[in-house]
Amino acid sequence: MMLDVKDLKVSFKQDGRLIPAVKGVSFQVDKGETVALVGESGSGKSVSALSTVQLLGDNAHVEGSVTFKGEEMIGVSRAKLMQVRGNDISFIFQEPMTSLNPLHTLEKQLAESIELHQGLRGEAVRDRIVELLEKVGIRDAASRLGSYPHQLSGGQRQRVMIAMALANRPELLIADEPTTALDVTIQAQILELLAELKAEEGMGMLFITHDLNIVRRIADRVCVMKDGEIVETGDTDTIFDAPQHPYTQKLLAAHAAGSPEPAAGDAPVIAETDRLRIWFPIQRGLFKRTVGHVKAVNEATIEVRAGETLGIVGESGSGKTTLALAIMRLIQSEGVVRFDGEDVHAWSTRELRNKRSEMQIVFQDPFGSLSPRMTCAQIIAEGLSVHKMATERPVRDLVAEVMGEVGLNPETMDRYPHEFSGGQRQRIAIARAMILRPKLVVLDEPTSALDRTVQVQIVDLLRELQRKYGLAYLFISHDLNVVRAMSHRVMVMKQGDVVEVGTAQQVFDNPRHAYTRQLLAAATMDA
Repeated sequence: MMLDVKDLKVSFKQDGRLIPAVKGVSFQVDKGETVALVGESGSGKSVSALSTVQLLGDNAHVEGSVTFKGEEMIGVSRAKLMQVRGNDISFIFQEPMTSLNPLHTLEKQLAESIELHQGLRGEAVRDRIVELLEKVGIRDAASRLGSYPHQLSGGQRQRVMIAMALANRPELLIADEPTTALDVTIQAQILELLAELKAEEGMGMLFITHDLNIVRRIADRVCVMKDGEIVETGDTDTIFDAPQHPYTQKLLAAHAAGSPEPAAGDAPVIAETDRLRIWFPIQRGLFKRTVGHVKAVNEATIEVRAGETLGIVGESGSGKTTLALAIMRLIQSEGVVRFDGEDVHAWSTRELRNKRSEMQIVFQDPFGSLSPRMTCAQIIAEGLSVHKMATERPVRDLVAEVMGEVGLNPETMDRYPHEFSGGQRQRIAIARAMILRPKLVVLDEPTSALDRTVQVQIVDLLRELQRKYGLAYLFISHDLNVVRAMSHRVMVMKQGDVVEVGTAQQVFDNPRHAYTRQLLAAATMDA
């Protein structure tokens, strides 16, 4: 047995008390085996995994036994832990931006681990880095070695994290939501890569995820966690085909379904572009001479009406978010952009500031987009003061009303973001946008970091708010099931080009472009 966890208990000290997070969990991972830990946020999945090599904070109290190849890990010396971490046991974390050093290039960050554990130097290190980046799907890897994390898309950063974890050919890989930020085609590639490495190296894998489609494809055995306990365990086929515990049955039954209420054909056009182009210059040398361009968006022509959702899909780096930011005039662009019939490029700074309340954005990571120093009420109400919006009613009454609309208890408005779950934090982000009564809302991967049960709730919430207020949505996502449930029309982007646009039914049931068919095939493979 490679990894053997027995009666693991983890509590955290808070206000002089021990708050239990994991309550007597036991599981094993054998050589060449993939075991999946599944469950909703807060169920104890990540805490259990981090306990294996003592990566928890100083306020954690750990009991039980964790052995790796027969050697006890709990209470072992720091020197032994340093030898095991990153070499014998490697981690892939969910959020690459917090795991990568923003001040170091990709080459330097990957080289540190390779030089430390493999003893390679010079060109041998560089060759190994290029090989790893190409393996995880970074195009033109040799030219990206000098790039910094902020110059990569979210999916590209996650691929770099995976390359770092695989650099030293670990015996056990612990992957904590490693494909959450990836589009379906890259997700399929990464899962295939992990499966190949597992077969080649005999590598064991502990896979933590809320995406049950991935679990069915990659796992040999499944452990279902709820409230710090494993409520059901078994081989993958048995868990999926004949789940015994009601909680497992609930998880498997949860998926975004249905479709939005039809939009009126004569509804006013809220946002539109004509031959929109966004090219970023590549500058080299002492005088920063432009030697080329990164063509983020090429001549995109779109429109979205009141009460309508335009779903935008495509691989990471295809230009989805860049297009949305240009419509909101958050980045420079060429071509025509109109909002509510007005030329966005013609607005003065004052006019633009006044229009900001009518165009709002909800981001993928609700924790990163909420200030930890502000209460829920302050976060939601902030836009009212920023835009100097006069209100006849007390602000706290408006906050309570919009919290109720998004399914939050108004009595919790004085709590801070860390006191809410991931799904609740996303509802706070939605409330912050909705209190301004916008005409257009950009939803940038708003459900990808959420459990499936919470995803269903957020999709239902967004459709209800759209029906109630006639909102226009730009819905950016790599989850095609959610896109289908949310969108009236769908636009497919690839490397900056719009390759297909049509109704959701047309695009999903009768795709015309080969790339669209490739995306749908990858999504079907995961289903």
